[in-house]
Amino acid sequence: MRTLIVDDHNLVRAGMRRMLEGMSPHTEVVGESANGREALRMIGKLGVELLITDLSMPDIDGINLIKKAVKQSPGLKCLVLSMHTTQEYVVAALRAGACGYVHKNASAEELLLAVQSAEEGTTYLHPSVAGSVVELLRETGESTDPLDMLTDRQREILKLIAEGHSTRVIGERLNVSVKTVETHRSQLMERLNIRNIPGLVKFAVRNGLVDLESD
Repeated sequence: MRTLIVDDHNLVRAGMRRMLEGMSPHTEVVGESANGREALRMIGKLGVELLITDLSMPDIDGINLIKKAVKQSPGLKCLVLSMHTTQEYVVAALRAGACGYVHKNASAEELLLAVQSAEEGTTYLHPSVAGSVVELLRETGESTDPLDMLTDRQREILKLIAEGHSTRVIGERLNVSVKTVETHRSQLMERLNIRNIPGLVKFAVRNGLVDLESD
């Protein structure tokens, strides 16, 4: 995906560019911007497909940037990379049109997973902010099915774990590295507040993801 990085800190932008260009063969960083107004001009001019933006910026804040960017380019994917983890910020970003929310303390591997989720058309939430969304859903009476909080890839890996497949076999089946599978597994445990593999298996069975008694 043709990607634009928006952050008012030069070192942050440079670091993200290096990580993405070094780890994601399907991601091309076509531009960087230190403010929202310039970013909006660059999105159409450069044919941007993925916008990665901070929330706190000097002119147009990240929330309004996402709203304007999505309106300007309806097919645009928007990923937030921020230090803020409170419910207000997370929910506002998702309602504005963001398809993912990653904490700035996240690892390079997690940033890559978030970008891959955007490419696949699914939502990615850092475990530290997922609880904010669940809390809001409970308050508004909307669905709180815990499976709704998982990406398609996370469900896929959870199902394979519950079926008894090893990390190596799961990686081979999904054509991803063992490290990627381990990262997804750790994310699953943290997001679902489950501490071990048997707990993941019980969760998968209890929520109808697998049926251990079927042939």
